[in-house]
Amino acid sequence: MYAGETYTPSQTDELLWWLATAEKELIKDCVVDRNRYRIVGMTVLATWLFATLAWTYFFSTVIDNVFLFAGSGIFMGFVILTIDRALIKGINQFNKRKFTPLLFRGLLALTIGTFMAQPAILYMFDKEIKMQVSLDNEKRKLTKRTELDILYKNRKDELLKEKATIQKDLAVKYADVSTAREKFIAETDGSGGSGKVGIKDIALAKRNEYQKLDEEYKALQNQNKDRVTAIDEELVQMETTIKKQETDFLNYLNNGFLTRIEALNNLLKDNGALQFRYYLILIILMLIELMPVIAKTILPVGVYDEKVKQRESLEKIMAQESSDYEKEMKRLYNKLAMQQDTETMEEFFRMQKEEQKAKLNHFGKEWKRNDENVQGFWEKIKQQMIARPEN
Repeated sequence: MYAGETYTPSQTDELLWWLATAEKELIKDCVVDRNRYRIVGMTVLATWLFATLAWTYFFSTVIDNVFLFAGSGIFMGFVILTIDRALIKGINQFNKRKFTPLLFRGLLALTIGTFMAQPAILYMFDKEIKMQVSLDNEKRKLTKRTELDILYKNRKDELLKEKATIQKDLAVKYADVSTAREKFIAETDGSGGSGKVGIKDIALAKRNEYQKLDEEYKALQNQNKDRVTAIDEELVQMETTIKKQETDFLNYLNNGFLTRIEALNNLLKDNGALQFRYYLILIILMLIELMPVIAKTILPVGVYDEKVKQRESLEKIMAQESSDYEKEMKRLYNKLAMQQDTETMEEFFRMQKEEQKAKLNHFGKEWKRNDENVQGFWEKIKQQMIARPEN
C-alpha cells in the first residue's frame, strides 16, 4: 500500500502547500516532496509576515489613522505574497537551470527586498535617526532663513540706504544748526566773535543765520518724516513676512519616511561602524524576500514535478480528445439532421405532387376555355404553382 493512500494532510500542511503553489491532489502522494514544499511554504509565510509588518510600519510614518495604515500594510503584504507565489510557481524542472528566468526573478525579488528592508532598518535605528532628523531640521531652518534673507536683501538694502541718506542729510543740516547756535551764543555772551556782550548787529546777524538754518532743518525733517515712517513700516512688514514664512516652513518640517531616509543617509556618511551594520542588516533583510526563490531554486527536483508534468500532458491530451469528440458529435449531428430534413422535404413534395397535377389540369381547362395566350398562362402558373427558392 502506498503512503499516499493512507496519508491525510493536516490543515497546516495544506496551507503551506498552498503557499508553495503545490497541488494538494498530487503532492499528498509524494512522500519526499511533502517536506520540501512545506519548507518552501514556510519561507513564503515568513516573507509574507515580514512584508506585512514592514509595509504597516511604512504606512504608519505617513498615515495617522491606525485602521487605515494597518489595512494598507495587510493589503501590500498580500500583494507581495501574490508576487512571491507567482515567482516560485514559474520555477520548475524545465527552467530551473535557465539563466534568464532566474535573473529576472532574482532582480524582481531584490528590488522588492531592498525597499522592504528600508522600513525595518528605520525601525531598528529609530533613536539615532530621530536625533539626526532634529539636526537636519535645524539646518533646514537656517537654510530657509538664509534663502529668505537673500530673497529680500536687495529691497532691504535699498530701503536702508535711502533711510541712511536721509538721516545723513538731517545730521549734516543739524550740525550746521548747532554750529550756528553756538556762534550766536558765543557772540551774545562775549566768549567769541567780536567779544562784546549783548545783542548787537553781529549777534543779530548770527541769530538770524541760526534761526534760518533751524527752520530749514525743521522743514527738511518734516519733509522726510513721512518717507522715513514709510521705510520703517515697509522694513517691519518685510520682517513680519519673513517670520511668517519661517513659521509656515516649520509646519512642513516632519519626521516622515523620506525625511528619515535622508537622515539615515546623513548618518551613514561619517559613521563607518554604522555603515557596516547597515549593509549587513540590509543584506539579511533582502535575503528574507529572496528566500522563497532561493529555496525553490536550490531544492532538488522530485517526484512531484514529474507528476505535474505527466498530469499536464494528460490534461492536454484529454482536452484535445474532448475537442475532437465535440467536433465529431457536431459533425454527426449536422449530417443526421440534414439526412432527416432531406427525407422530410422529399415526403412533402411527394404529398404535393398529385394536388399540383390536379391544380395544373384545372388551370389548363380554364386556359383553353378563355383562349389565353401561352405567355399569360405560363405567368399564371409561375405565380400560383411554381415554388420559389429560399434566400
